[in-house]
Amino acid sequence: MKVRKTPQRKCIGCGEMKEKKELMRVIRETSGEISIDLTGKKNGRGAYLCKNEECLKKAIKGKGLERSFQMAIPASVYESLEKEFSLSGTK
Repeated sequence: MKVRKTPQRKCIGCGEMKEKKELMRVIRETSGEISIDLTGKKNGRGAYLCKNEECLKKAIKGKGLERSFQMAIPASVYESLEKEFSLSGTK
């Protein structure tokens, strides 16, 4: 039988390559709105983060979302992402 390859994506916080299922996808929709894609199938430009708050903090400090989406990210977006990470119970 043929072995399937699992898709690999790079975390914008720590820079490690991991399986796509292990990461959380943040998307910029065509309207410019930024949100978390829990299904991994929404339309839009995606950036991936590990499911822990440390990688989110590294992405904020290193401006990973700004580089991925090539636009300025408002502070309110980072606050909503921090809330989502804390609600999902990731540490």
